[in-house]
Amino acid sequence: MMFLNCHSYHSLRYGVISIEELVHQAADFHIEVLALTDINTITGIYEFHKLCKQHHIKSVVGVEVRDAHQLLYIGLAKNKKGIGEINKLLTAHNCEGKDLPKHHPQFSEVIVIYPLNDFPDKLYGNEYIGVRPEDLNLLIHPKLKTYIPKMVILQPVTVKSQREYHLHKILRAIDNNTLVTKLNESDYCKDSEKMIPPTELRAKYAHHPEIIENTERILAQCNFDFDYSAPKNKKYYTESREKDFELLTKLAYEGLKKRYPDDNENARRRVMKELNVINTLNFSGYFLITWDIVQYSNRMGFMHVGRGSGANSIVSYCLGITDICPLELDLYFERFLNVNRKTPPDFDLDWSWQDRDTILQYIFDKYGKEHVAFCGTNVQFKYRSIFREVGKAFGLPKEELDALATKPIESHDLNSVSRLVYKYGKLLEKFPNQRSMHSCGILISEEPITNFTALEMPPKGFPIVQFDMHVAEDIGFEKFDILSQRGLGTINDTVKLLKEKRGITVDIKDTSIKNEKKCNEYLSIGKTIGCFYIESPAMRGLLRRLKCDNYKVLVAASSIIRPGVAQSGMMREYIFRHNNPDKFEYFHEVFKKELGETYGIMVYQEDVIKIALHFGGLSAPDGDVLRRAMSGKGRSLAALQKVKDHFFESCKALGHPEQLAKEVYRQIESFAGYSFCKAHSASYAVESYQSLYLKAYYPIEFMVCAINNGGGFYRTEVYIHEAKMSGATILNPCVNKGEYKTTVYGKDIYIGLMHIEKLESKIATLIPEERKLNGKYKSLEDFVKRIPIGIETLQILIFIGAFRFTGKPKHELLIESRFLLSGDKPNHQQLTLLEEPQKNYTLPEVERHPYEDAFDEIEILGFPVSFSPFDLLQTKYRGTVMAKDLVKFHKTQVKMLAYLISRKQVPTKRGTMYFGTWIDCEGEYFDTAHFPDNLSQYPFQGGGCYLLLGTVEVDFHFPTVTILKMAKMPFVPDPRYTLDNDKKYEAYQKIKEDVSLTWRAPYPQEQEIGLPRRKM
Repeated sequence: MMFLNCHSYHSLRYGVISIEELVHQAADFHIEVLALTDINTITGIYEFHKLCKQHHIKSVVGVEVRDAHQLLYIGLAKNKKGIGEINKLLTAHNCEGKDLPKHHPQFSEVIVIYPLNDFPDKLYGNEYIGVRPEDLNLLIHPKLKTYIPKMVILQPVTVKSQREYHLHKILRAIDNNTLVTKLNESDYCKDSEKMIPPTELRAKYAHHPEIIENTERILAQCNFDFDYSAPKNKKYYTESREKDFELLTKLAYEGLKKRYPDDNENARRRVMKELNVINTLNFSGYFLITWDIVQYSNRMGFMHVGRGSGANSIVSYCLGITDICPLELDLYFERFLNVNRKTPPDFDLDWSWQDRDTILQYIFDKYGKEHVAFCGTNVQFKYRSIFREVGKAFGLPKEELDALATKPIESHDLNSVSRLVYKYGKLLEKFPNQRSMHSCGILISEEPITNFTALEMPPKGFPIVQFDMHVAEDIGFEKFDILSQRGLGTINDTVKLLKEKRGITVDIKDTSIKNEKKCNEYLSIGKTIGCFYIESPAMRGLLRRLKCDNYKVLVAASSIIRPGVAQSGMMREYIFRHNNPDKFEYFHEVFKKELGETYGIMVYQEDVIKIALHFGGLSAPDGDVLRRAMSGKGRSLAALQKVKDHFFESCKALGHPEQLAKEVYRQIESFAGYSFCKAHSASYAVESYQSLYLKAYYPIEFMVCAINNGGGFYRTEVYIHEAKMSGATILNPCVNKGEYKTTVYGKDIYIGLMHIEKLESKIATLIPEERKLNGKYKSLEDFVKRIPIGIETLQILIFIGAFRFTGKPKHELLIESRFLLSGDKPNHQQLTLLEEPQKNYTLPEVERHPYEDAFDEIEILGFPVSFSPFDLLQTKYRGTVMAKDLVKFHKTQVKMLAYLISRKQVPTKRGTMYFGTWIDCEGEYFDTAHFPDNLSQYPFQGGGCYLLLGTVEVDFHFPTVTILKMAKMPFVPDPRYTLDNDKKYEAYQKIKEDVSLTWRAPYPQEQEIGLPRRKM
């Protein structure tokens, strides 16, 4: 049993066998001992160990250590300590840049095997030389003969067959960024690196029994055993379990007094109950570490949101980890923690994208870099990129690569090379291509983390482990999710801006914000652009259909818009029942009792568990399998199938009609991987209310901060339009008043220099910095002396009006810029003590057309500022109906003139359709639907203004115009190019639109939904 050196596909761009295939092949050959030694990684060892156990194979784990492509040695771990030694060696190389020792690595519990062509003269007790079968004839050499007592069998396993051997070569070409035909022999493995029957391998070494004995002896010394059930996270926040629980109890009751000052008996009872479960399951440390991170955040003045199932807990509410009162929303603690659940719950913690790195640094500093790392993730070869990569290795030209990557395979001219590319490309699907950083998952371990994995250092600057979150969970780690989002940045920055500019202090964490009348009015009419999670056209449409005017309905809306609920028709049914509470019956009494608040519709993950348990009669562990499937964490389809079988058996035993059981399970299935738990929706709803409150009462400051945080669903222009609609005056960038970001003085908003597309960010940052240091710019000449700038960049600033403080017209400034920068080189002169007086030139006056500025703005910013797009149209016609009146025109044909904001592409059986969002000349929003047959005659032609003819359909208070005809309306000719016919209409092509696409079919219409409204 002599396979000491097996590679899986976790030897990235080298190995071609999955762990499963490797172990299955070994089982087929009746191999009793097998070693996995991937190149510089332990990614697969835990899966390998588990699978070997299932097949009664003894697993040996290790690593093949290479420096670049040069094989140094193979390390086999004698035990768990040995794998830690290998991990430390690789970590020092990956994270600190230390050289890998060529010989004699400092191992005490690792067996080292050198290749025959490169070993040290003196071998330590744990060091051996591997001899391949094809090299046995070299042993007649006197020098090598003396080393036979230290030799072992080396039969590497890299491929299974000739087909995989070709695939291996392709991977090596991809890795070396070269053609398969240009690879050197040293770049790829030998075609003999296959698993062969053990008897055959033994026979090859029959003349060297000593080598066989050595091999068997070292394998006998290796025993990797691993306890998967023991938690690996940091155990205690203090020094013991008892002290942790004592501190958690103290903090929980202190928080209880703050959160419920009126001594709420229900809250007290719930805190006691939860603390009991937390202590029983030994999760006090997990809560306290999370609390500690939040405390640091509060000290730094950061804003965070605690969400995920953790928000179901009143203890986390009392600790300030979350801001959701579980009693108010009747949140189901068992969804979060129950004694059937062996893993700690999820706390997803969000910070502003600007603050997250500071939080991460704190965690690494506080708990020590030996104990903290990011979760890894295996980035697989993606469908389109596979063909491009493989095609490149075969030497296909760029045009063919583009065609292979973008067009369906049926449409290709399948010449012999394209066929090969397709054949091998298909084999690479699901192969790991590179390791990357998990977007948010952090591991904090009790033991040094290198006891379990080597670490790598991606460009982000925080170390990652070599396995993904599923492996982390399998081996006993629970991750802390530290996320970032722009919505929090907008809220936080608005609060700071109000304090700075207007001296107003807003307590944005005050939960009574949810009862603000003005916020609820805005919600019910979908006036939510800029607000977290509720600004997209689909969400605004849903809010209007529900006439959503309170927190609880918003919590439900946040969940029913998720793909699973919406796609199954339950969103549609919820809207109907919400608007017609007297026109339906509950399917069954259980639905009325458990889901009365949501009209008998399953909206949250908890609802699914309630129905599975109380209607379907499933056990709590089955409920947990469902929970994991809905969270996208359960990977076992077999486990889910078992639950399904139990469900139907149990429904039958309970006497439920088969039709009803099928319908209920169809709804349950639609939740898989696509739904929120109620606490998560509630956390989102709180953040939505916080941004809505700021939008309602401080709209100008709020929109400025939305722009500075990169907006959200829409482009910058839309948020600028919103600010204008709120009474702001929008002004172009200015070198004396503007900043790098957009800024506000009273009601005047100066667009930030960062929005000038062709202005280098270095210069855009320097302009306000230099002004703060040495005072305002006195003139164009003064500016040129202080800022190192080229003529082209200077002219862009002149065209956008950034020097309007001089009072000089643009043409005069342009001529002056030519004089000042005659050599076209950035001319940065030091300020002199005695400034030479500026020379004055008298230039003839030039008549400028008022629209010239607007066309300059379109060219430089991408949208007009001085005029609206409607002002620039050739036609004065503005439509027969305005957006605000559409609701009165149900089933009526209307003609409208509108500016395109966004469109969403949706696939249907009949082809692609679009949903459009527009503004009319009054600045109000409305929505349109464009069906495939109509689009073939009247397609979209980019951003701009269109004349629309369509029929209004009012669906539960929300009007949509189904388009019959549309045409893009021309702007006036660009007055800057009166003599150039080609350029006259060029600027109009630069007007933007937001285009999004989904692969999901449109939500089903009422007639397509089979949901019963009568009791079955």
